[in-house]
Amino acid sequence: MQNGISIYLGLDNTLEENLNLIHLAHKYNLNRIFTSFHIPETDISHFQQDLQTILKLTQKYNMEVICDVSPNTLALLNLDTLNIQELSTLGITTLRLDFGYSAEQIAKLSHQNIKLQFNASTITQEFLDELNHYQTDFQHIDALHNFYPREGTGLNVKKLQQQNELLHKYNISVGAFIPIYNKARSPIKKGLPTLEIHRYQTASLAMRHLKLLGIDSIFIGDSLPTEDEIQELANLTDEYILLKAKKLTQNKDILKTLQENIFTARLDEADGAIRTQESRALFKQIYICPEYIAPREIGSITLDNALYARYAGEMQIITHAQKKDNKINTIAKLLDSELILLPYIQPNSKFKIKV
Repeated sequence: MQNGISIYLGLDNTLEENLNLIHLAHKYNLNRIFTSFHIPETDISHFQQDLQTILKLTQKYNMEVICDVSPNTLALLNLDTLNIQELSTLGITTLRLDFGYSAEQIAKLSHQNIKLQFNASTITQEFLDELNHYQTDFQHIDALHNFYPREGTGLNVKKLQQQNELLHKYNISVGAFIPIYNKARSPIKKGLPTLEIHRYQTASLAMRHLKLLGIDSIFIGDSLPTEDEIQELANLTDEYILLKAKKLTQNKDILKTLQENIFTARLDEADGAIRTQESRALFKQIYICPEYIAPREIGSITLDNALYARYAGEMQIITHAQKKDNKINTIAKLLDSELILLPYIQPNSKFKIKV
């Protein structure tokens, strides 16, 4: 995944903070930067002072700089018109054409030496048909959903999936934003998520959820993520789904086996649980004493104990609540926020548990 960060000149961060953020992103191979040139609260004097310094560093690191521009904001770059050569010289590599440009103009730009980006949240089939009519080169185009600063205005999952499906028909990759709260961006400071359901959730959960929804690239929307948040975004993998849980067992051997292995959901899907293919073989060297016998709630991670004879070591994630059974231990429970990810564990899905 080609993931990235966001930087807003003349807003919350000092020049030093923005430069350090770019250094940190480069350290973890996050080489995409989103920035917007039409935020009303921007301090224009600081914007003009910092722009060249920032773009000089991004050019040094060969980073993609995505600028959210409109005809009204070119003045910030001291440009009268959309001059591709001058933009490239500055270090701007991708133009996100949010509004103000016709299909014919975009089609012409798509054949020039710059990448273009659509607003994935508002693009329509009719506009894509019009772009086709003008022979747009879609090979140089991707798309990025909006972020939504005001509470209650973010997209719902269904809308995001509909837009993704539309764009993927044209082989256009789609990105989206996650919020962070180490330093939420001004002026509202309520986070910058694409999906409303991600507002006030952790960056970790939001990024993993977006990936499972088929998003091709993920951007941290807010101003100053922590190094841990940047590192987790950089480490996001297609190999497995990561699920976070609270430990309940005190058995160190069980916890070690639980956390060090990648599990696969069985093809013969059970009615009330996600069964694992490998668990009995992985846990067979451990004598599993009965412990923490309790009603099995949704998200409980259970392990059949020694009383279950040949089933001992069977691990499940409960998807429908079940009564307690003295042959079944509950060794951990998914955090409540993680339950949103359970529907995406389908037969043959691989997952890993972190407690």
